[in-house]
Amino acid sequence: FRQNLLGKRVDYSGRSVIVVGPSLKMNQCGLPKKMALELYKPFLMRELVKTEHAANIKIAKRMVEDEDEAVWELIDKVIKNHPVLLNRAPTLHRLSIQAFEPILIEGKAIRLHPLVCSAFNADFDGDQMAVHLVLSPESQMEAKILMLSTNNLLSPSSGKPIAVPSQDMVMGCFYMTKSRKGEKGEGLNFSTKNQMITAYQTGKIDTHALANVRIDGQMIETTPGRLIFSLMLPKEVRDYSKTYGKKQIADLIMMLYKKYGSQKTSELLDKIKEFGYHYSTIAGVTVSVSDLEIPQSKKKLLEEADKAVKLVDEEYRSGKIINEERYRRTVEIWSNVTNKVTNDMMDNLDEFNPVYMMATSGARGSIAQMRQLGGMRGLMADTQGRIIDKPIKANFREGLTVLDYFMSSHGARKGSADTALRTADSGYLTRRLVDISHEVIVNKEDCLAFEVGINVSHLVENGEVIEKLSERIYGRHLAKDLVIADKTIAKYNDLIDDALLAKIEELGISEVMVRSPLTCKLEKGVCRKCYGIDLSNHKPILKGEAVGVIAAQS
Repeated sequence: FRQNLLGKRVDYSGRSVIVVGPSLKMNQCGLPKKMALELYKPFLMRELVKTEHAANIKIAKRMVEDEDEAVWELIDKVIKNHPVLLNRAPTLHRLSIQAFEPILIEGKAIRLHPLVCSAFNADFDGDQMAVHLVLSPESQMEAKILMLSTNNLLSPSSGKPIAVPSQDMVMGCFYMTKSRKGEKGEGLNFSTKNQMITAYQTGKIDTHALANVRIDGQMIETTPGRLIFSLMLPKEVRDYSKTYGKKQIADLIMMLYKKYGSQKTSELLDKIKEFGYHYSTIAGVTVSVSDLEIPQSKKKLLEEADKAVKLVDEEYRSGKIINEERYRRTVEIWSNVTNKVTNDMMDNLDEFNPVYMMATSGARGSIAQMRQLGGMRGLMADTQGRIIDKPIKANFREGLTVLDYFMSSHGARKGSADTALRTADSGYLTRRLVDISHEVIVNKEDCLAFEVGINVSHLVENGEVIEKLSERIYGRHLAKDLVIADKTIAKYNDLIDDALLAKIEELGISEVMVRSPLTCKLEKGVCRKCYGIDLSNHKPILKGEAVGVIAAQS
């Protein structure tokens, strides 16, 4: 059965539950000793015979099975420079299989680095992962060069960093780089960075107090927290006045990647991870019921809304408006009130309120969830997805009535059903997309298509710019000269990089003609110039790259 279907059974493999390994380096994973013994068995046996611990293979095999002393001495030597592949099902894109250097650990669970979780879409609530051994020397080289997690920091589909700190790590960085007025030691002057840190360690100045410190000959206003965070980073990218939330950290990683490449970036990521975990522990951010204040204005706002809805109802009853209009107006009244209550609730909160910090830093939760906890749950949709025009006026802190609870269960039930269906659909869709596009490969340097391409402008929906022009054309080649008022800004076939994008934005150009795989002249596959850059490393795409599969998985 399992010989030649899509998912074969493979030798030299194992699977186990994953747990978090916060002390691992980015390119390491923890492998249970028992598992390593079984996986590396033939290699161990050869090594035992070679080092004359065993007279022949048969004895060596028995030694491994009996877990002889000599085996434990040799296993470290065997697994050194012998990477393993970790895979988490469902394998939806190429980052779902990555290579790691194994580190032997006690216990029976595989340890995974917290920053690669987003690529695998893994969490530690009982997920399992499969381990595969890489056998031939060629494949070992490939695994080390192409598949090591440190070489896969960017998502091949968007070119944005995928190894971005989340949750606790973001919380720690955000908490440390936030400033607050009126803290102890505010406005003090320090002559060196070390002087400020010493003052912080001896309790003369608080983490969030804004003070002045001399850095490279100029006085800079910063906080001890920001200073400590910045000192981890290389000099060129330090910013002593920034508060780092999730988005800022992602931008920082992108900047580090472009400046220093993946090796240095992964080392810095590990530093940020250590920093985040350490200081989020010290910050001791907790959530309590009383962290969300129900706004005073809520009662009054609800009474006003009830009156307004009543008026609309009376107009409908007396035949002035049709039912559709009544429904539309009612929904509008209630959504406005919900927003007002939410805004009043948010205005009451302190900047250092734990729940508020979690939501604004991007660590966990959202404003919408805060609204349901401390404002009002607002309008709900029924099973068809149509909005019910009677809102839930209560929030979770006050508690729901039976009717409120029943109305909420519409959405909850629909959510569960959608999730189950979506999983099945996404797997099948991926398969069909790969099937149709897998033969598109980069074949030639250039198909010489001149003035053939697509015109790209801002992506606008309902008068709102969803995606800026600069995001859409980055890394493409121009299909013709870019001329503004008889002045050539860039020539045909020029690569659109950051420098050219800055020029385009400065001149306010709204449409650019770029070469595209869709208009490539080749019979089979596409050419390098029509494709542009490889988003996973921001370098021009290489010949032979299976770009069709990457597109399907994206």
